[in-house]
Amino acid sequence: MAITVKNIIPRKFAESVQTAQYTATDCKTVIDKFTVTNNSAATQTISTNLVPNGGTAATSNRVINTRSIAAGECYLCPELIGQVIEDGGFISTIASAASALTISASGREIT
Repeated sequence: MAITVKNIIPRKFAESVQTAQYTATDCKTVIDKFTVTNNSAATQTISTNLVPNGGTAATSNRVINTRSIAAGECYLCPELIGQVIEDGGFISTIASAASALTISASGREIT
């Protein structure tokens, strides 16, 4: 068994449509850190899903549901820390506005 520490979602703007951000490929992934920073002058929201292999983003796999992030706030997403993504599963997000929220995640890939 090999463990690789990895920046699983390099810093980027979250899209305003449901978007797969990271897929566990030939591994199992443990999320160690996930941040959302609001760069806009208004409160924005984000939703995050942990989708199993072969699934789609739905309310049944939503972990963060339209969480409000105040202007200038950096939210550390404790709901995601320690969550495991099985092989083929993925992280999906949707933001209330494009180019407003910066997301970033790190974790461990286990092969």
